Formats: sequence, structure tokens, C-alpha cells
Amino acid sequence: MNNIRFYLFLFVLSISFISVSGQQKYKLANEYYNSGEYEKAAQLYESLYEETPGNKSYFNLYIQCLLELKNYEKTRKIIQSEIKKNPTEVSFYVTYGNLLEREGAPDKAYTEYRKAIDNLNPDPSNISNLANTFTNLAKYDLAIETYLKGEKISNVPDLYVYNLADLYRRQGDVKNMIKYYLLTAEKEQNSINIQTSLQRFLTEEDYDELQKQLYLKIQEKPDIPHYGELLQWIFVQKKDYSKALRQAKALDRQFEENGNRVFSLADVAFKDNDFNTAIEAYQYIVDNQGRNTSYYLEAKRGLLNSKKAKVTDNYHYTKNDLQVLKQEYISFLNELGRNTQTAPMMQELADFEALYINELDTAIIILEELRRFGGLQPEMIAKAKLSLGDYYLMNGDRWEASLLFSQVDKDFKEGQWGEMARYRNAKLSYYAGDFEWAQEQFKILKGATSKLISNDAIDMSVFILDNLGLDTTEMTLQMFAQADLLAFQNKFDEALQKLDSIKIIFPEHSLDDDVLYTKAQIYNKQRKTELTIEMYQTIIEKYAEDIRADNAIFELAELYEIKLNQLEKAKGLYEKLFLDYSGSTFAVEAKKRFRILRGDEI
Repeated sequence: MNNIRFYLFLFVLSISFISVSGQQKYKLANEYYNSGEYEKAAQLYESLYEETPGNKSYFNLYIQCLLELKNYEKTRKIIQSEIKKNPTEVSFYVTYGNLLEREGAPDKAYTEYRKAIDNLNPDPSNISNLANTFTNLAKYDLAIETYLKGEKISNVPDLYVYNLADLYRRQGDVKNMIKYYLLTAEKEQNSINIQTSLQRFLTEEDYDELQKQLYLKIQEKPDIPHYGELLQWIFVQKKDYSKALRQAKALDRQFEENGNRVFSLADVAFKDNDFNTAIEAYQYIVDNQGRNTSYYLEAKRGLLNSKKAKVTDNYHYTKNDLQVLKQEYISFLNELGRNTQTAPMMQELADFEALYINELDTAIIILEELRRFGGLQPEMIAKAKLSLGDYYLMNGDRWEASLLFSQVDKDFKEGQWGEMARYRNAKLSYYAGDFEWAQEQFKILKGATSKLISNDAIDMSVFILDNLGLDTTEMTLQMFAQADLLAFQNKFDEALQKLDSIKIIFPEHSLDDDVLYTKAQIYNKQRKTELTIEMYQTIIEKYAEDIRADNAIFELAELYEIKLNQLEKAKGLYEKLFLDYSGSTFAVEAKKRFRILRGDEI
């Protein structure tokens, strides 16, 4: 018994030794191959293949070494010997065909490739291996033929649709690539993977072919939702949100969905400033979903926001437009009540009253009611208090404003809400003429987590520091701060008079560019476009070295892009900004917008 155990032990040990020895030999062979020592590598691969004759990896590496050595005669004998031993192993025909191609005999090579396909059997691994071999040789037509025959002899239609889609892509055959990617829709749980693939590989012109094939697929198989989803997705890619909405509504009705698809599209259209489509989409949800459904409240809110954006996003609205919109907000709150759920809409109504209708007292009443609701999120209360502080200040009550800002500062020592409160309190000190204190606060806020607050704080800190050093009496800066406050309070005529007084009393002062800049902002609020452009243009031409130059360029570019739709002028200004003012806080955003206007993919 002990002898048997001993011999078993020796047998296992010898197998382990051979395995380790083989691994070391393989590693050494690879090192020789990678360093170009093909003769040494060939000897080792040959030895490994002889030890394990069924290992195709060793065989292929051995043949590859012989081909690199251009030892074609020996290669031919080895391959022909293997074919003779195993005529059904299709990979040997491909290897032989590759040899013939290297020898300059493409027709003979093609004959061998055909033998490989002709001898193909239904084993999935054989089909995949042969197709992959052809793919690695960039013989995509033969790889395609292999998969198509594989489907036929396996009697499984569309078995290799993913592989065929990829091969047609490699060939540049867009029509067939789309055909097979669409066939994958019937196998996928959702259409996201297909969208990702198509987005990577299709050009703008290819979407027309995709759209054409999708219409046919929808007619053939209307019960497969992915085809409709893909058609909607195409329209979104083309930014044709109206057609995308038509498709989304059809899918919502056909599959009795809950409005989710339409709601998502409404959000996309709104963000891309297609307010008409957003309004139609939100209205569809409001009309078709009950008050207690998940999307009703948000759809009502989105509907109002879209209507507001449509009215206020250009310079052509009237007082009547504003009053109609105000009544819609009031109707919304009358329908759903004033409570924690509708608090965001109360906030938006208050902002609308204050900033567009100039009804500060009404805005304050709404927000005072809102901030006393129990159960509100702390952030919602903070937002209401900051707005309240702004509106009290606009109404001339500086102390109430300061109290509200300080409460938010106390409640949010860390994070953006506290930073916004501290910035507003620093601005109050600036308005009051306490410049040194304000400058210190702005200096601290340079490190704010919010980039917007940080940039504004840097702007104010530099502005005060520059002008305090040049004006020993502080009188000019005090007059300017007063004008700034008047502009904030929407007392535009008084603000303009104060700014003109600075120009008269202190001609050629360092604040000249700031005076022009503040005037531009006032004229912009008054929708006096020509005067706004004139002010910005004067800063750009006469004060190119002063601190307001980059602000003026960026805001004038925005005016041309968003309000006036003069995209070439906007593009030129964005380019000037990031080229001539590369250190500006606006440079990165300017470059991004320039590239978008130029048509680059971002």
C-alpha cells in the first residue's frame, strides 16, 4: 500500500514539474518573440506544441514565428501536415491562406479561406473562432459570411446580430450596420445600449438612414417599444423636440405609461430653450394625469416655468403678458393650496412679483408667509430669507435685510447658503460706505466653495481696493456705491443721474469704465438694447486694460447670442475674450460657448 502511495506521489510530482516547466518555457518564448528573436521563440513554441498537440495558441505562435522568419516552405509543410491530420479544423485553412497571401498568391489564398467556410460546423465556438480569425486579418466580408452561415447551419436566425453590426461598422457599410443594430433592439432590455453605440458611430447625415429604417421597423413590429424610443431619440439628437414629443406621446398612450417619458422630454426641451414644446409636453401631463399622480405637481410647475421663460426670455413682453402669467401662478396656488408642497411655486411667484412686476410689498408678504410654514427644508427657508433680505433692501429697509442675511449665515456656517448670506452682508457694508470692512469680507469670500460667489467676491475686492487707493476722500466711491444701490432697488432714473454726476464732478476718473458698465446693466434691465450695446462697446474700445473689459465682452456676447440671436457677433466676442483675456474668470466659459457656436461637439 505504501509503495502505491509513493508511486502516485512521484506521478503527481512529475506532472506538476512538467506544468511548471511548460509555463517557464512559454514565458521565455514570449520574451524572445517580443524582442524579435523569432528563431529562438520558434524552437520553444514548436516544443510546446509537440508536448500539447491540441493547443492552437502554441501552433499559431509557432507559425507566426516562421512567417516572421520568412521560412515559407517549412510553414507550408507544417500546415499541410496538420490539415491532413485534421481536415475539419477550419482554422488551418485560414492559416494556410494567410501564408499564400504573403507569397503573393491572393487567388489561391481565397480558395483556402473558402474551404474554411465550407467546412464550418454548427459548433458556436468554431463559428466565433473562425469569424474572429478573419476579423483579425481585416477580412470583414469573410467574417460576415462566416456569421451568416453560422446562423443558417445553427438554424438560429439573428444569432450573431451584435457581431454583424460591428463588422458592417468596420466595413463602413452604414446601411447594414444600422439594420443589424436595430435587430439587437429585440434582444435588449432597453434601448440605451443601442443609442450609445449609434451615437458613437453615426454621423449627422446617417441619422436620416436610421430614421428611414426605424419607420419601417415600427410598421413591421409596432409592439416593440425600443423602435419608437429610438425614433424619439433621433429627433432629440436633431433637436427637433416637437417631433420627439409627438413620438413620446404616442408611446405613452400605446403602452399606457405614467407620463415619465413625456416629462423627461419636457425637461430636455426646456433646458434647450424650446419653450413651446416644453409647454405642450407639461400640458399633456397635466391634462392626462390626475392631481394625485406622481408627475402632476411637477408638470404644473414646469408648465408655469416654461410659460414664464417664454415671456421673459426676450425683450418683447408687455405688462399685460406679465399680468396674465401672474394670474396663472395665483390659479395654481388656489388649486393646490399654499403649503410645503407648493412652497417652491410661492417662492417663484414672489420673485416674479419683485423682479418683473415691481410689487415688492406683495413679494415680501408671500415670502413672510412661506418662511413660517412648519416642516420646510432648511435650504428652502434659507432661500426665502435671502430673497426677503434682497426685497427689504430694495424697499429701503437695510436693517431688516441685514438681520435676515445674518440668520442664514448663522444657520449655515459651512457651504453655499452661508456664503451667499455673507456676500450679501458684505455688499450691504459696501452700499453703506464702509469700504474697508466690506473689502475684508470680500477678500475672505475669495475662497468660497461656490465659483460664482468666489468670482463676484474677487471682483468686488479688487474694485474697492483699486479705487480706495486712488481716492483719498472716498467721495467718488461713495457716490458710485449709492448709484449701485439705487440700481439694485430698480430706481433706474435716480441711479443714472447719480452716475452722470460722478462723470461731471470727477471727469477722467478711474471709475469711468465702472460707470459705463453699471449704465449698461441698467439699460439692459430697461430693455434699451441699443444703449446697452453702446455702453459695452465703449468699454471694449476705450478701456480695454481696465477691470470691466472682460465683463463687458462676455455680457455683450451673451446679449448677441441669447437675446438678439446674432451668433456670428457673439462668436467673435467669445473668441476675443479667451484669446486676449486668457486670465479672465470668463475665459473657460467663453471658449466653451465659442466652440458650441462653431459647431464643435462638446
